[in-house]
Amino acid sequence: MAVDSRHIPPHSLEAERSVLGALLLDSNAYSKLSDIGLEVVDFYREAHAKIFEAVQDLVSRAEPVDLITLTTSLKNRNTYEQVGGSSYLSGLFEDSYSSAHIVHYSKIVKEKAILRRMISTAHELVDKAHGGVENIEEYLDLAEKAIFEVTDSKLRQSFASIKQILVENITMLESLSSNKTNITGLPTGYRDLDEKTSGLHPGNLIIIAGRPAMGKTSFVLNIAERAALRHKASVAVFSLEMAKEELGMRLLSGVAKIDASRLKTGRLGDHDWKNLTRAAGQLSSSKLFIDDTPALTVLEMRSRCRRLVSDHGLNLIIVDYLQLMRGNSKGMKGQDSREREISEISRSLKALAKELRVPVIALSQLNRGVESRPDKRPMLSDLRESGAIEQDADIVAFVYRDEVYNKETEDPGVAEIIMAKHRAGSTGTVRLKWQAEYTAFDDLEEGYRMPTGMGAGAESYQGSKGGSSLPEAFPPAGPMGGKKGGLDLPDF
Repeated sequence: MAVDSRHIPPHSLEAERSVLGALLLDSNAYSKLSDIGLEVVDFYREAHAKIFEAVQDLVSRAEPVDLITLTTSLKNRNTYEQVGGSSYLSGLFEDSYSSAHIVHYSKIVKEKAILRRMISTAHELVDKAHGGVENIEEYLDLAEKAIFEVTDSKLRQSFASIKQILVENITMLESLSSNKTNITGLPTGYRDLDEKTSGLHPGNLIIIAGRPAMGKTSFVLNIAERAALRHKASVAVFSLEMAKEELGMRLLSGVAKIDASRLKTGRLGDHDWKNLTRAAGQLSSSKLFIDDTPALTVLEMRSRCRRLVSDHGLNLIIVDYLQLMRGNSKGMKGQDSREREISEISRSLKALAKELRVPVIALSQLNRGVESRPDKRPMLSDLRESGAIEQDADIVAFVYRDEVYNKETEDPGVAEIIMAKHRAGSTGTVRLKWQAEYTAFDDLEEGYRMPTGMGAGAESYQGSKGGSSLPEAFPPAGPMGGKKGGLDLPDF
């Protein structure tokens, strides 16, 4: 009876033989496989897996790989006859003419192995679903985690040549030298803050923290709105606390400049409706996306962001707020476990920023220790539940408004953005105007600003597939010369 080819797991015996033959032909070929991450379990034929395992053993002991050493190793393992003996090993060697294409064949072997694992994972998930699912949320979380573990075994890259790095460095410097501003990342829309940070850079985790009523959510919403409207950026906002409808009203209030209390009651005049219609049109045509699913895990967030990258591109992720997320680990209880969970979430958000090459802004709570001090301005030690947040973050900034604590303050309507940590630049304070009627922040007039110093940053901004009017990432040429940045770099 004919075998249904659809039920044969994906594999390529020819590619497996080519890899093993190349290893026998060239003792140094194994070093080319480090970026592929090829493993014993990636081979479909058991004999090939045993041969590759013996090769790995020889390499680990710094012994040459050839027919003689491989034969000895297999005999010591009592697997020589199992793999086909002398005739099969000789065939592998004789059928190989060059090791030049070992990376290409290794990728084929790896890709087929990933497909087999995906099929196996899918079967396990189907069986579990047929067996009965008590908690659908736990099942979906398990499914996503299982699939992520398969995708995480994809081809990986380790080293980059110094030539590659220098070409990127010089081209980036060309872009910076032709840039008339100091902003090299995604602009926040606030003059002094952009001068301080040079914008928000890909791969960075930015923590915005503050006590309740300081305006943390309003501040990051303002950044999201300015990035989406002024710079045509694609922005994902994960609101784990406020409903998307409430965020929508805040955005309308800020863009239309309509008092939030009047907007909430619907008591609007003709002029208000005109401004509201204009604001709604601007926001509707932007690439601003809001997800108000509560208690998200980072895995769930990662999955949704990947879809957004594919469909619309992505330039900025905002999370409101970190402590409302769930870790991926199950069964954690107690204060120590909660701190470990927050540490896991913090590390995962940083990893998400690096993977998708976008800045991630995460809001965070502060502990109540602030309230017991005469000076209520926050410090890094006030970050709630985990020192890992401070460790993982590239920037930690606090939102502080003195009028919340001191009704007789000399600075009514003024907010301080306190840069307590800045991995790529200086710390300090940026002063902004607080517009309570719109729950919005704006730049202060020149006479009320506090000097902030020059911004520091050295990455040209480019999000994940996000076409926009952001600073150009790597132009083809610049004032220093051709595409290699004016350096005479040799071709290897």
